[in-house]
Amino acid sequence: MTSADLFALLTQYGLALVFANVLLEQVGLPVPAVPTLIVAGALAAQGQASIVEIFGVATVACLIGDGIWYVAGRRYGLGVLRFLCKVSLSPDSCVRQTESQYGKWGSATLVFGKFIPGVSTVAPPLAGAMKTSWARFLLFNTLGIFLWVGVALGIGVVFRTQLVALLGRFEELGTLALQIVVVLLAVFIAFKWWQRERLFRALRLARITVGELRRLMDEGRRPVVVDVRSPTVREIDGRFIPGALEIDLADLERRRAELPADREIVFYCSCPNDASAAAAAKQLMRLGFQRVRPLQGGIDEWIAAGYEVEPRGQAGQIAPR
Repeated sequence: MTSADLFALLTQYGLALVFANVLLEQVGLPVPAVPTLIVAGALAAQGQASIVEIFGVATVACLIGDGIWYVAGRRYGLGVLRFLCKVSLSPDSCVRQTESQYGKWGSATLVFGKFIPGVSTVAPPLAGAMKTSWARFLLFNTLGIFLWVGVALGIGVVFRTQLVALLGRFEELGTLALQIVVVLLAVFIAFKWWQRERLFRALRLARITVGELRRLMDEGRRPVVVDVRSPTVREIDGRFIPGALEIDLADLERRRAELPADREIVFYCSCPNDASAAAAAKQLMRLGFQRVRPLQGGIDEWIAAGYEVEPRGQAGQIAPR
């Protein structure tokens, strides 16, 4: 489908297409709604649609999609975030970025989050997992929706002349324009998938199991265990492997002096494929550390094995030999 086809579909089906496109994007499908909203804004500026009605259905679609994720976050907590991390082409990064933003800005993340790739989908379930109240979620999320929909429609209204000319150019190119877009999208997805698989292959054999870590502790070898989950996830969960240090990925190089090079250093997180722990191990190895491994399955596997955990406040000291 070319952009000109989108223009024709909007003219024919209007509000139904806007509603469906926005809702599908908000529930996480890769069907960007901004182009549809921009074209709809241009149509409204030409008197072929009602901008109030378009704004209304887009807002309702957003509220439904975000509401579903918010409820899922409240009910299933971190499990929803792990699912999003698992299916992402950039494992851990989009979820971790949102966790970082939410930890810094709180509910205000819901206002500007829709303008940041990945954050738009992750912010509502994270708000639910953080037990943000319904009233607060609706207030900030609705403000964000109004801003996002308004900006997209506004672009269409302001640049309607240029948009019509651009659509005409796409129509001249015909299927060639669609083929170029499809090829570029396929190349991008293939590259991100290759990056993901390369990271996992490089660190798959270097992982330590929870049983092996437990044995190191029982044998008195005192491994240094480091929690590299985001502060937001630590706050939600509140459980730690005994004696674990809390170090953020961004602070790892600055705090490397706290980590003894002559001890086993084990990083753990709570993301599928241990992406954060693997990234931390890789970073520390580049700094010259040799005895570094990510924990296979992270803290979830540790808990599933029945090993003890401790609350925040009891961890944070490296035990002497």
